Amino acid sequence: MQTLPKERRYETLSYLPPLSDAQISKQIQYILDKGYIPAIEFNEISDPKEFYWTMWKLPLFGATGVQEVLNEVRACRSEYGNSFVRVVGFDNIKQCQILSFIVHKPSQSRY
Repeated sequence: MQTLPKERRYETLSYLPPLSDAQISKQIQYILDKGYIPAIEFNEISDPKEFYWTMWKLPLFGATGVQEVLNEVRACRSEYGNSFVRVVGFDNIKQCQILSFIVHKPSQSRY
């Protein structure tokens, strides 16, 4: 077993190497399979004390396929390459965010 290098950890799955689009697709499929509503958010910093991120467009209420969510992830990454980008899953019954994970980290992040 090996100790992880000292670096800032962010959210769910942050201990893993950056996720590929195929791995992100599997996570998005899980969100859709559970009936959660996917949304994409971005922020210049990822600080545990920073609760408010900017939402990329509206939540994808009508999303039925992984590809449409992944296309929005790519568009957000492209436009806000200097920001952290995450995918979140909202539960419309509990009225809360159930999960989130980082899908893009800027190359020179301050945190």
